[in-house]
Amino acid sequence: MQKNGWLVGCAQTGCLGYWQAAKKTSNLALTFIKPHVVGKCKYLAFRDVRLTDLQDLPFYCVAKESDVSTDEAKKYWIGFDLGGTKMQCTLYDEELKSVADRRKRTKGEQGVETGLQRIESTISKLLQETEISVEQLVGIGIGCPGPVEWEKGSVRVAVNLGWENVAVGSFLEDKFQCPVAVLNDVDAGVYGEHIGGAGRDARTTFGLFPGTGIGGGCVYDGQILRGKALSAMEFGHIKISASEREGATGMTGTLESEASRLSIAGELAKLSYRGEAPHLNSLVGTELGAIRSKVIAESIAQGDKAVKQVLVKACEQLGYAVSNAVLMLCPDCVVLGGGLVEAMPELFVDEVSRVAREHVFECYRDEFVVKAAELGDDAATLGAAAWIQKLCNGTEG
Repeated sequence: MQKNGWLVGCAQTGCLGYWQAAKKTSNLALTFIKPHVVGKCKYLAFRDVRLTDLQDLPFYCVAKESDVSTDEAKKYWIGFDLGGTKMQCTLYDEELKSVADRRKRTKGEQGVETGLQRIESTISKLLQETEISVEQLVGIGIGCPGPVEWEKGSVRVAVNLGWENVAVGSFLEDKFQCPVAVLNDVDAGVYGEHIGGAGRDARTTFGLFPGTGIGGGCVYDGQILRGKALSAMEFGHIKISASEREGATGMTGTLESEASRLSIAGELAKLSYRGEAPHLNSLVGTELGAIRSKVIAESIAQGDKAVKQVLVKACEQLGYAVSNAVLMLCPDCVVLGGGLVEAMPELFVDEVSRVAREHVFECYRDEFVVKAAELGDDAATLGAAAWIQKLCNGTEG
């Protein structure tokens, strides 16, 4: 009597013990596949074994193949977002549905080696917590700050981490024995929004994410826009004004130096010091590090008109940048993300949209929509996981 496919033997006393007993009492060269679970019983899977060959083995029984859990056959993807202050690791199933995630501080000041170890341990602990084996891990996508050499899987430079030429890809490939895609973190976030967030119905999505700095990214006709060797779309560092104000790179008059949260906080601290923002002053005084997105939003809500004017001015600069992107790329969707936008979505969307439309040809004004990002912190992990899945499936153009 032959059963097609896998036959399974039940071991209520434990999978390992049953397997050892099976080998001792049978002359067959049984091929163990993987343990499965049906109800409370654990089953061992064998390939091409006759029922009569198993009847004398201890605790013998058979489960239909359709009844056997396929958990061990399932495949999973990791999406990882490496930020300057925190890292997030999310496990996704084959349908890119989130299964679980872990977050921890980046601690970039502790150096490259510690940073890589923290990435590895975060992934390993997430797999352990979810009881997913390394063999079930198909691929890892990781978004990293700064320009990345996407083919080499290397971070060329990440100013906020103090990294230069760090081979993240090969490190993770060696540790987890699976393909790894290294992306710029904003590219990953924009790709996430493109496939599952604010840009899901768009042909081309341009993203601008003001935060401590300002990141940009573009998914053009389904592909992340990038250079021959390096990631691209460093919109935070484009020259936007004749201002002498410096950004993190030492460049002056850039979008980042004029409209990042750090730049905005500097202006707001001055207002607070001069008594022009009483509500802000009552909340945090003039402490630069305490002037964060939610505090700014609360200050505006309580009536600090001067604070709102600083934000409107920053939105104007962002609007100029968006108009440039529209003229160059003609995206049908512009996504604004980051903590500032999350705290004040209507202000940013309305003001940036207004300025952008004023500074493009009339024929382009109705060709794009400006939206607030929808996925928050999950955008980059989803985008990174989806991108490595796309590469492994051979659907990259």
